[in-house]
Amino acid sequence: MSNTELVVFSHLRWTFVWQRPQQLISRLAADRKVFFVEEMTRGDVDAPVLRHEQAGPVTRVWMEVPFGEPGEPVGFDLAGQSGYGEAVAELVGPSEGRVAWLYTPLALDMARAVEPALLVYDVMDDLASFKGASPQLVLRQRQTLAGADIVFTGGRSLHRTVTRHRTPGVHLFPSGVETQHYATARQRQPRTGSRPVAGYVGVVDERLDLVLVADLAAALPDWEIRMVGPVAKIDPSSLPQAPNLSWLGSRRYEELPEVMAGFDVALMPFALNDATRSISPTKTLEYLAAGLPVISTRVPDVVADCSELVDLCDDGPAFAEGCARVLGHDRLERYGRAARLLHDRSWDTIAARMNGLIGAGLERFSSPARASGR
Repeated sequence: MSNTELVVFSHLRWTFVWQRPQQLISRLAADRKVFFVEEMTRGDVDAPVLRHEQAGPVTRVWMEVPFGEPGEPVGFDLAGQSGYGEAVAELVGPSEGRVAWLYTPLALDMARAVEPALLVYDVMDDLASFKGASPQLVLRQRQTLAGADIVFTGGRSLHRTVTRHRTPGVHLFPSGVETQHYATARQRQPRTGSRPVAGYVGVVDERLDLVLVADLAAALPDWEIRMVGPVAKIDPSSLPQAPNLSWLGSRRYEELPEVMAGFDVALMPFALNDATRSISPTKTLEYLAAGLPVISTRVPDVVADCSELVDLCDDGPAFAEGCARVLGHDRLERYGRAARLLHDRSWDTIAARMNGLIGAGLERFSSPARASGR
């Protein structure tokens, strides 16, 4: 098992926000070679060119193409126009016992092109519900669920959706946390003499309720509202502005404990829409690991998993009341209340359990006849 090569196909870039794919794949890469294949991107090229580089524990792979919008990724659904699948298959070469791992069903044909002994699909999001989603996603999702040997689901709502179409070989693995990473944040002493800070860490996209954020800033003029994370798929000019509201852009994963140490309250101001119906936010556990009180809208998986640990509110004024109510809570005491959940949802534990399922799957499914018939 330790020498099994892994080829991952992801709609998220390795160098983007450090989240579920990076947490899991970095652990699985500890004792095997990993290729991390990303969406294509438009480049200053006359014909498609395959690029690759070492990025920590993985080899990043992407293709630059002469078509598409400048600076925007070009989806796997257009891979056939560039010969991307064939180029990746040539790069990785033949290998016995290879595992192909999908984060998007649009890469199914590319995954088959590398002739894996085992096909794994980690369903981390309902991608078809996202803004600008490919019209092919619904069909490709059904095909991938039917063809994968092992399916992981990243939350309870996703699991219910997936198991409507397939029941055998589907395993629930909600998002996890690297608890020790946030130790410095939860040990921070309360600040005195400065304005309270309520903060958000994560991608700023159509999943956020921007009206709620604006109303919160208006309701707490004596607080500072910090929104930390890259803006994606929405116009930056649509972000609300206020004297006490800051949009601070992306931060590296290594910087997040220091960022959260500067918060008094953590925010999860998600809109309740199709894009959030099935999310299981990683940041819930990260905030709790930092010892922070958390104010969230009623995202179904947050309600199901963390309702006793998170303050659930519905709009900006209620968020403001919640912030005032939890201000000054002791971080270590709050961390203690969440300790059991955080232990059970360790990324190390999740990756080890997934690794065991992959090993068992290879023993059952890696015959030459099955691999050649994929």
